[in-house]
Amino acid sequence: MKKYFWIILGTINLILGTIGIVLPILPTVPFYLVTFYCYARGSRKLQKWFMRTNVYKNNLRPFIKQRGMTMGAKIKLISTVTVLMGVGFYMMEGTTAGRIVLVIVWLVHLYIVFMRMKTIKEQQ
Repeated sequence: MKKYFWIILGTINLILGTIGIVLPILPTVPFYLVTFYCYARGSRKLQKWFMRTNVYKNNLRPFIKQRGMTMGAKIKLISTVTVLMGVGFYMMEGTTAGRIVLVIVWLVHLYIVFMRMKTIKEQQ
């Protein structure tokens, strides 16, 4: 039963992390980290599969190996978040409270990515 619990929990986090790619209010990388952990606990086969995906290679490998992201990855991440949140900001015309929340969430993204997250050098 434990094995199935970890597999189900990992799959739920994988889905939430994937949704987080298009909804910047959901943090993608933490959900993928939990997916990695859960799959490691529940199924070695699923863990190996997950490690072969582009999601893992592009988002988690630097985190797991070096505990950070390259500046290029940070800029790409923040650019995507900014564009998607900008669309939401534009669509909330006349909703001041919603716009304020979006700006606060955007500023928190900036702070976490550029101030709290380690910047690693590009690998050649």
